[in-house]
Amino acid sequence: MKFTVDKHEKYILLKLNESKLNSLITPQLKSELILINTEGQRNIIFDLSQVKFADSSGLSSLLVGHRLCKNASGSFVLTGLNDAVSRLINISQLDSVLAIVPTCEEAIDLIFMEEIEKELKKEAK
Repeated sequence: MKFTVDKHEKYILLKLNESKLNSLITPQLKSELILINTEGQRNIIFDLSQVKFADSSGLSSLLVGHRLCKNASGSFVLTGLNDAVSRLINISQLDSVLAIVPTCEEAIDLIFMEEIEKELKKEAK
């Protein structure tokens, strides 16, 4: 599996440099997501701009990422979806579960807004 990991203070940007998100890649992807999570990172932006095709095992790995981040009180944000992958997510009705934004910049903004909201809620208690 070819990917890049960009670590930042509040989030990790994980970019998949593969054209397919399928059963050949998902075991390694799930392992990487678990590793990132166990390192204490709770916010992951997953850039799928290179991905042209995804299958059910690919969707499964997205749900693993979502669950890991949610359990750590963080966010899992998808960005860069092409039409085919976006359609698959919509048909599977995962668009109501997963956070999806068009660009990395919007994903970063979303994570920072959610972090600010969490801080404000802590202060209000």
